[in-house]
Amino acid sequence: MKKLVLLGGGYGNMRVLHRLLPNNLPEDVSITLIDRVPYHCLKTEYYALAAGTVSDQEVRVPFPEHQRLELKYGEITGIDLEKKLVHLDEGEPVPYDDLVIGLGCEDKYHNIPGAKEYTHSIQNIEKARKTYQTLNNLPANSVVSIVGGGLSGVELASELRESREDLVIKLFDRGKIILSAFPERVSRYVQNWFQTNGVEVINGANITKVEDRTLFNHDEPVHTDVIVWTAGIQPNRIVRELDVEKDKQGRVVLTKYHNIPVDEHVYVVGDCASLPYAPSAQLAEGQADQIVHVLQKRWSGQELPAELPTIKLKGVLGSLGKKQGFGLMAERAITGRIARILKSGILWMYKYHNG
Repeated sequence: MKKLVLLGGGYGNMRVLHRLLPNNLPEDVSITLIDRVPYHCLKTEYYALAAGTVSDQEVRVPFPEHQRLELKYGEITGIDLEKKLVHLDEGEPVPYDDLVIGLGCEDKYHNIPGAKEYTHSIQNIEKARKTYQTLNNLPANSVVSIVGGGLSGVELASELRESREDLVIKLFDRGKIILSAFPERVSRYVQNWFQTNGVEVINGANITKVEDRTLFNHDEPVHTDVIVWTAGIQPNRIVRELDVEKDKQGRVVLTKYHNIPVDEHVYVVGDCASLPYAPSAQLAEGQADQIVHVLQKRWSGQELPAELPTIKLKGVLGSLGKKQGFGLMAERAITGRIARILKSGILWMYKYHNG
């Protein structure tokens, strides 16, 4: 019996499971999924969990069930590529024949003193829960500073504004205008929404140091009761410690078949993979589809295609609270209620098909 081991139950490995189960898994292959929590988490909705506008249960999806799927829960402590073993904090190492690493990302603090120690996070469900408790236990008129004006920071700031109208919310962004990677129409729409709804956007920010309840912007202290960090990501620590080729962002360099160059049995999916696109849930799913295709070919001894098709991304959508949104679909900028409806519909479809 061949052993396929999946590390992490995120969007990529969830897609692997649904492509193989229940009817496309060869009789001589078993699957072991290892994750620290007993359910798939909708990471794209952690901002709403942290803001308190959705319940914990709404961001959880159960893993599928199958007689040849084993679910193991625990903290992964290391991967031995030579011995083909995955080490856990408790119990025996888990052997594999094929391995798909989908461990996601962590906050990147850019070597800013105090950033890790004095800020909150929404990078995993445990941290998002703690951030929720902290934010929603604040007294009226408390100051919340969100560092990072990308998609996560924008969605958290807008959702928190709807959840807690009594808070003072500051959003620190390095760019001259919010969401500078988007078309100017989108950036101005979002910037205007914040202005209208009383969220202070500090453009051209440069956070140089963080202390307890104090943020230093261009070395000038800014008092704040809570700081949430959304200013960058990096691959999971386990991946960073792997002795394999990586790109400048620390992501693993892969062949066109999504395996590491020195081992065709080790694949990397999602945020830890070096790909010519920004990390996203739909990119991880598109990559997972191709990994399953490659696995099935290799398991059956068939020749691999000379090239895999280009992963087609449909676009990106963001929310501004529960009624407004923004995005880029087929290179077309969209703003307003229609963008929010589209995002809600996509989320509903994902949960309906995977839950």
